[in-house]
Formats: sequence, structure tokens, C-alpha cells
Amino acid sequence: MSWAGQFHYDIGNTRRAVASDNTPQFDPSRPTLLCLSHLRWSFVYQRPQHLMSRFAHDFNLLFWEEPIACDEPEPWLQVRGEAGGLHVLVPRLPTGCEGEAAVQIQRQLLDGYLAELGVDDLVLWYYTPMSQSFSAHLHPRVIVYDCMDELSAFRGAPPELVQRERELLQRADVVFTGGYSIWEAKRALHANAHAFPSSVEVAHFAAARAPQQEPADQADIAHPRLGFYGVIDERFDVELLRSIAAQRPHWQWVMIGPVVKIDPAELPQADNIHYLGGKSYDQLPGYLSGWEVALMPFAMNASTRFISPTKTPEYLAGGCPVVSTPIHDVVRTYGDTGVVRIADTPDAFVAACEAALRDGADREQLLETADQVLGDMSWDHTYDLMKEKLTWKQ
Repeated sequence: MSWAGQFHYDIGNTRRAVASDNTPQFDPSRPTLLCLSHLRWSFVYQRPQHLMSRFAHDFNLLFWEEPIACDEPEPWLQVRGEAGGLHVLVPRLPTGCEGEAAVQIQRQLLDGYLAELGVDDLVLWYYTPMSQSFSAHLHPRVIVYDCMDELSAFRGAPPELVQRERELLQRADVVFTGGYSIWEAKRALHANAHAFPSSVEVAHFAAARAPQQEPADQADIAHPRLGFYGVIDERFDVELLRSIAAQRPHWQWVMIGPVVKIDPAELPQADNIHYLGGKSYDQLPGYLSGWEVALMPFAMNASTRFISPTKTPEYLAGGCPVVSTPIHDVVRTYGDTGVVRIADTPDAFVAACEAALRDGADREQLLETADQVLGDMSWDHTYDLMKEKLTWKQ
């Protein structure tokens, strides 16, 4: 039996529902998966959203985000429903509430919500080891660590993250990684580690292979268009973009995505560089269909050493040739395919883009090769393989 409605409990804090087109669902006959994430559900749609939306078919799915400060004197738990009956949970803490006080409040909010639901069959799924501070006391059947990035290498990472990850690796029953490079780094630390690189919803992005109605903010941009979508942060090679845009002023460079953790003033400005802001997952094929070449201009630094960009197979599913800097997992998986070109300097990047523009002229061959490369690289397939690894503790 499914149950949906308002949850209330009195533990010195309150819980509030927020407006949503979806209602969080809870079926007491199903196990509950609590996903603890450093990424917000409504941010860029990527690995956590792809996987958790699928696990919601088999579990009551609770997606716990990092706290947000509020101007109220009492903390409370914001609850929002998402498609598939997911519960998106956001602790709202009074401004200035930090450290051990914040940990204790989150633990209290979490315990209260689980008690109100009546959860007694629990799987813990960590994206951030930092969440252990308020969840390590729980007694789940299985603990999963899905290590999608080397978070300790990212700008602003808390200094205790490395130690927290060591603790999580000792507790976890199974470790998944977002690519082969990070798997090679973690497998020596855990006996049950498995690589599950970036996957793709082929049908979603294949819509870009057919003509689409141009998005209004891209319609007046001239061709050829060379585009990027994703988070623009410390992993993005700002100086590379500056150089290649200057070398080819008649090419149009379309940049889609939120700017985070870097000063927007650092971004190169030119008549042929177009920053269109963040777009929803559903909007991406409409933009991709209007590009001749798709780009991955990542900086080669500690924050990109272990990444396995989801956009690589998405670009290919959309029918775009790709040019990337030499990210290890990209070179390993796609470097000899002929549809992803690798370049390690601005001059080489421009030359690779010229070659990719020529590749696009033979559309039939490009699509045939892209489809061969993608193979069974689907999120559904990854989800099925992950489920096989989730052996229950008796």
C-alpha cells in the first residue's frame, strides 16, 4: 500500500512541505534508500539524478541535500516531492548555525523524519562522505559509496574530507566509482569496488539529430557554432577558451551552464563568445542540435584528474563530433574512436575543431560511428548492473 501526505513530528523542530507538482510517496512494504548528496536535485541533471530516479522504482527514495541557512530562529526540514515519488529533503538551519550544532540538528531532523515514516528497512547511499557526521549512527542493511569525483581536489573542499572518506571506505559494503581512473585509485582501499563510468539516455539526446526549433537565445547566433554545456567552475579552462576564441573570431563559441566557485569576471569576453546561462536537462537537446562541434575544454589540474564527463556520451548521442582536452578517462574510452578528438594545447584544440567540422560533413558516417561507440552505455544498463551488486546483509 502506498501512502502520501503531510508528515509532522514534534522534536523541537518542524517539517514543512513546499509547493511541488509531485507528492512524496511512501510504501511501508518497500525498502527505503536514503541518498546523501553534495549536489542539489534541482541543479545540473547528472549521475545522482539519473540513478536515483531509477532506484525510486524499487525503493522509497529520500534524497538528502546539504543545509541552507534561513532567517528564522528554529531549524526545520524542507520536504519537496519530485517525479517518481522522491522525497527531496533540505535542512534549513538558522543563520550562523555551524559545526557540531549543525550536525546535531541534522541528525535530529533526519531521525525524526525516518521515525515519522516508519522506516525499518534502510539502504544508505553516500555521494559525500561528510554526511556521515549525522548519519553514521543508523543501522542500514547496506551502505553504498558512489564515488563520482575526487571531491577533496575540488575548490572549497573541507579539510576533513579525506579522513571522512577513509572512514566511509571502512564502513561501506560496496563502492561504485564514476570512472576508471577513480576506480583505480579506490580499489586498493576497498575489496568490493566497481567502476561504472558515465552513461547516457540515448533517446533523450538523439532528438538533437533531427532539426529542432531553435531556442530563442541561440537562434540569432551565426554558424559555425561550437558549444559546451555543464558547470563552469575551476575545472573549466578559461584561458583555453580565451585563446581559441581569439584564434577563430568567425567561429561562435556557445557556453551553457551555471558559473560556480569562480568569479564570472574571470571569464573571457568577446563578440564570438556567448554565455547563455544554465538550462534544464530537457532543454539541452534543443541547443545541441544547433551546434556543429561539442566541446570539453577542461583544465588539466587536480580537480579533473579523475573525472569521467557525462557529457561525452550525451554529445555523441546527439550526433555531434567532440573535441576535448586529454582527460584520462576520455582518452581511455574515446581517444581512438575517431568521433572524439583530443587536444592538449590551444593550437591543437583549434586544429581538432577544424577536423571535427570536416567530420560533421559526413553525417551518416559520424552517426554510425557514434552509435557503435555508445553500444550499451545506457543509464538503464548501469542501473541494472548496480542492482546486481547490492547484496543484502542478513
